[in-house]
Amino acid sequence: MSENELGTYLRDRRAAVRPADVGLPGGARRRAPGLRRSELATLAGVSVEYLARLEQGRDRRPSGQVLAALADALRLTSDERVHVRRLAKAAAGETFPCPGGQPPARTVRPTVRALLDRLEPAPALLVNRLGDVLAFTNGYERLARPLGILDDEQPNLARYVFTDARARAAYPDWERIADDHAAILRVAAVFDDPYVQDFLDGLAVEAGTAFTARLAAPATPPRRVGVERLAHPEAGELRLEREILDLADVDQTLVVYLPVDEPTSAALDHLTGRHPGALRAV
Repeated sequence: MSENELGTYLRDRRAAVRPADVGLPGGARRRAPGLRRSELATLAGVSVEYLARLEQGRDRRPSGQVLAALADALRLTSDERVHVRRLAKAAAGETFPCPGGQPPARTVRPTVRALLDRLEPAPALLVNRLGDVLAFTNGYERLARPLGILDDEQPNLARYVFTDARARAAYPDWERIADDHAAILRVAAVFDDPYVQDFLDGLAVEAGTAFTARLAAPATPPRRVGVERLAHPEAGELRLEREILDLADVDQTLVVYLPVDEPTSAALDHLTGRHPGALRAV
């Protein structure tokens, strides 16, 4: 890549955004159709001088919050947000998070796999501290697959909630679900974990203010139990009680869903192909 790939990309994207696209008047004295540097700086909440340093390659380490603000102001698509994040990491000379912490565990103990098997047909999954989905029951797959939660090669719950448009339809109470996931990640970030911080920076760029505003909000403890409503394309509306169990010695959490009412119990039975009453309402 060139010496200033990030700055060149930001300049090109600024030139491609018409003032009318962001609610600004076009004006008759513009030499180019794109945004002026001062206009983008105002929209993103950064100084003109700092934006100039970024575009000229004199600053190569913008924070995740700054990149997220620029991505929002430039109306970047999801793919463009991922791309600008990669350019920023390359410009800073980063490939992986800095050393000084254990990477999120991805190995699943045989006993935990056996436990998941025993939990069938209940929807249950295992996640690490970033929300990466590591293992799940067949019941969870039948619940989550039609919603798109498991589409990625390495599914992540927070990334699905904040970056997949289907999540807002899947969760009728999306705002509360988003608050929960942001609160969980905020707690994980307290421990100065470079892997968590790297994930937060990346998600900030990909998701924009929907995520960064929640991360910057006053801290609230994450809800470890509670009812989630799901709008399922095959089973209709489901009301599920969530139970969270932390596993000893590893940064992994077992999440189990149980039906709150009889209609949900019957719908899950139908979805998993089990005989009626296999999943009891709590």
